[in-house]
Amino acid sequence: MQRRPHPRRFAAAILAAALLAVFAPTASPTAAAAAGEAPIAAAPYAPGDYCGGKCLDVLPPGENGNATLAEILLNKVFGSRPAHTDDQLGPYANLAGAYPQLTEAQLRSFFNDASFGVPADQVASTARPRADVAIVRDKATGVPHITGTTRYGTEFGAGYAAAQDRLWVMDLFRHVGRGQLSGFAGGAAANRQLEQSFWQAAPYTEDELQRQIDAIAGQGDRARQALADAGAYLDGINQYVRESYDGRYFPGEYDLTGHIDAVTNAGGIEPFKLTDLVALASVVGALFGSGGGGELASAQVRLAAEARYGTAEGDRLWSSLREADDPEAVLTLHDGQRFPYALPPDAPQGTALPDPGSVVPEKMIYDATGTGTQSATTAPGLLPGNLLTAKHGMSNALLVSGAHTDDGHPVAVFGPQTGYFAPQLLMLEEIQGPGISARGAAFAGLGFYVQLGRGQDYAWSATSAGQDITDTYAVPLCTTDGSPASLTADHYLWHGQCLAMERLERKNSWKPTTADSTAAGSYTLVMNRTNYGLVTARGTVAGAPVAFTTLRSTYRHEADSIIGFQMLNDPGVVHDAASFQQAAQNINYTFNWFYADSRDIAYYNSGSNPVRATGVDGGLPVRAEPAYEWRDFDPAANTARYTPPAEHPQSVDQDYYVSWNNKQAAGFAAAGFGNGSVHRGNLLDDRVKALIAGGGKASRVSLAKAMESAALADLRAEDVLPELLRVVRSAPVTDPALATAVQRLETWRAAGGQRRETSPGSHAYADADAIRTIDAWWPLLADAVFRPGLGDALFTALTGAVQINESPSGGQTGPTNGTASANESIPHKGSAFQYGWWSYVDKDLRHVLGDPVAGPLARPFCGGGDLAACRTALLDSLKKAVAQTPAQVYPGDTDCSAGDQWCADSIVQRPLGGVTDPKSTWQNRPTYQQVVQFPAHR
Repeated sequence: MQRRPHPRRFAAAILAAALLAVFAPTASPTAAAAAGEAPIAAAPYAPGDYCGGKCLDVLPPGENGNATLAEILLNKVFGSRPAHTDDQLGPYANLAGAYPQLTEAQLRSFFNDASFGVPADQVASTARPRADVAIVRDKATGVPHITGTTRYGTEFGAGYAAAQDRLWVMDLFRHVGRGQLSGFAGGAAANRQLEQSFWQAAPYTEDELQRQIDAIAGQGDRARQALADAGAYLDGINQYVRESYDGRYFPGEYDLTGHIDAVTNAGGIEPFKLTDLVALASVVGALFGSGGGGELASAQVRLAAEARYGTAEGDRLWSSLREADDPEAVLTLHDGQRFPYALPPDAPQGTALPDPGSVVPEKMIYDATGTGTQSATTAPGLLPGNLLTAKHGMSNALLVSGAHTDDGHPVAVFGPQTGYFAPQLLMLEEIQGPGISARGAAFAGLGFYVQLGRGQDYAWSATSAGQDITDTYAVPLCTTDGSPASLTADHYLWHGQCLAMERLERKNSWKPTTADSTAAGSYTLVMNRTNYGLVTARGTVAGAPVAFTTLRSTYRHEADSIIGFQMLNDPGVVHDAASFQQAAQNINYTFNWFYADSRDIAYYNSGSNPVRATGVDGGLPVRAEPAYEWRDFDPAANTARYTPPAEHPQSVDQDYYVSWNNKQAAGFAAAGFGNGSVHRGNLLDDRVKALIAGGGKASRVSLAKAMESAALADLRAEDVLPELLRVVRSAPVTDPALATAVQRLETWRAAGGQRRETSPGSHAYADADAIRTIDAWWPLLADAVFRPGLGDALFTALTGAVQINESPSGGQTGPTNGTASANESIPHKGSAFQYGWWSYVDKDLRHVLGDPVAGPLARPFCGGGDLAACRTALLDSLKKAVAQTPAQVYPGDTDCSAGDQWCADSIVQRPLGGVTDPKSTWQNRPTYQQVVQFPAHR
């Protein structure tokens, strides 16, 4: 059997000496390939490929995600690395410095050729794990091109190739999805925090995972074919597992985590099964395809507003801060379309506001022993502990219709923003076989279909939509003997019956390994489940004890989207914009789907949007009574009536589409707070609008440049700083230090307000002082503007609904509350400026300046609405910001020294295994990205 070449394993004596240092921190290697390197070679255009060489993609750091123990040790000791582990990182990173001068000829210096097939002189290897499938890998990037003569063989090959490239990652995430990471990868505090959050979001017994598979099997021939495809894919994975174990070339992380003895080879890798795919799908859905669930935080804001300003005025303020349907919000559908969904009703019915101070989180951890009782450990963990609980802003898309492009054919630059890991969560693949023809990205372990990519004459991508498909119910607690219930009761009322809560348990234990030195420990994770969903908190409503539950429409339906993805990969199904939209309708997670071919661009918003009872406000907790349930709700299957496809935001051939997790359409309510006049989607909208203004024509180059220009922009500088400076300059600035700071901010804003290196690889920003000033100033000015008017309680509650800041470094958080600001503690993640108080500051300052404001805040805040007082507040806060040292603004972490501004912002491919990558300059950009323009159609 052919496989990747690898060095011989170290002798036992060398191994024993080297293991101790395998996961020790290492200095970053020198930066990868320079912008002037030779372009990646183009492939010829295989039959069925209508892109004519104009389809490109990139996915850093590299395709190869597997390294043997010897390769890991060689990387740690000598800096060597397996082929294709980082060859896409250099081109991806270098676009930041080169984009202003980008030309058509240079595109392939920063993106891969995404044509179908591999030319003969570019074939690096060919593997045939079965007679009916070949896996060809190209020399340029090592991407697997899988071609099968049978459907089974094609999917078998896809599974085999996936295991070659992502075996360790898919094993990690099948354990994450089951809430079992600590027992598999080690008991580090971050590992435990992550498994707890996933167990809280999607707890299942093994039988329940299987029942989801069984339910899909009953949905018709296409569904049964999808399960057959998944089964063949698993067979391919498991064949590679057996071969790599027997040949001792499996990922070295299995040695380092104690699953296999590095000397004797004792141990093993558990075979993969269909229920693993449900667990993996639940991870993808929870991270990227859900929405809503913030009703308790919203209720806390409303209660605090009412306490400060009275019921009527407090409710008006709460509503204005919520910005559910803000008239100034940037829209994906901007032609006047309206798609009403989840709008706050004028007279809400069934709302259940908790009594102030009564809400306590549900206990999850029981029977802890050893380090299970500790909340901190020396070992860092493989993944951020708040990977799920942190708010996520992911993915962007820019599409221009053929009427506004250089050659009359649509152009698209789009991709998902899934974070940065090594190996990456996604992998590239091309799959060609009966009923399947696609190239693109798939999540590790789910690559039996391409999830985002291109077909024969079309391409598609998605951004996270986040519309509200999750509600919070206040469920009355009860006792079976009729005695008064307490907050600890384990029974609840359902349609007049006192029912026992279901107790779902996950017992985890761990011991120290080479990879994770955390001492032995254990605990049991517990989630209580009701017919109204999972219990996440308890409290009182009007003095009566209740359990607050979370009900998500996609719970128990984690793998239902398999049919939609199958359709997207089938050239016999998708052949135009309308058939694309029909395929996307079969995806139950909340995504914005985009499509481009040689003739059209199109958009469709997917998701199982529950139909709520008339008068129910899904943005607040709801009384658990039949009158306020989802229409046609069946708790046994967790099904309900859903909004029909015609009511989902959708469009064909709008002049252009942009999306950066912004509002989809007028009337389509935002699920959270702060989606108003300033959003990072404006950075894309302004640039694409300018491209086609006055008859301008967009091209692949100009659209890629627009994307990258936005990727380096500081949203605050571009869209809020002008108002801040107008207020500050409304009178002379006499303090010399403040005058210098203001001048630097003005100079930076005039230069574009970007966070760009002085020259590629300099590791220092142009306008560094101005950038440091706004980083330090933002949380201080937000406090100075809003705390006096909101008061401490309301100010704190609002930080629990939406964080003040989301800077590139993850620092400068300001006051925080609850988990809303958790993602600011994830440094080096690239994604920035999604969540923050930008809109609040913008609307309030424009009001103070006397500018028109549509959808204003219910009352003025800065200086109580007085310009002079507002100016004083801003200057006082600016003075505090200017006084901060670089080390105070950028405190340093395990990757960067204190005061290193560029390093604080830099992107780190967070290691999920033993091979590490160098830091790269900050970009706010999709992880996987396509640049496409089809010149022809079938």
